[in-house]
Amino acid sequence: MNKINIQYYQSPVGEMILGSYEGKLCLADWKYRRMRSTIDKRIQSGLKAEYVEENSIVIEETIKQMKAYFSGERKAFDIPLLMVGTYFQKSVWDGLIKIPYGATASYLELSKNIGNEKAVRAVASANGANAISILIPCHRIIGSNGDLVGYAGGLPAKKKLLELENNLFV
Repeated sequence: MNKINIQYYQSPVGEMILGSYEGKLCLADWKYRRMRSTIDKRIQSGLKAEYVEENSIVIEETIKQMKAYFSGERKAFDIPLLMVGTYFQKSVWDGLIKIPYGATASYLELSKNIGNEKAVRAVASANGANAISILIPCHRIIGSNGDLVGYAGGLPAKKKLLELENNLFV
């Protein structure tokens, strides 16, 4: 059986589980999120691998870059990512990566940006299934009325991330 190296990281906004597979980050998610088992099953079956608590160069570099992000010294990440999901989910996650630091978008704007304007609900669902939080910035999605809406790490974490990025709408 292949293995996904995992480590836990206590970020300033909540505890995360980081995972790497074959030199790429495949997991940077909230340890105590509601969909934890669903996400873990999708990644493990998609990669035909199981979690092993071991460090890796990718995890160490992710922690280093996260610390720089949280201290305001980094606005973008350059970690190789391995997204595990459907073609549609990956298109949504690619769209999220294009939302710049300090900016936000609504689900409708994200749907338009990926060329699938009518798929707002499916886009919202794919957004919620993102397993690489912060690096794939699903926290930058807000309601069309400007309100903070659901976030796997919890709304207080989302608010702190947006404040960190000096978002003027929060």
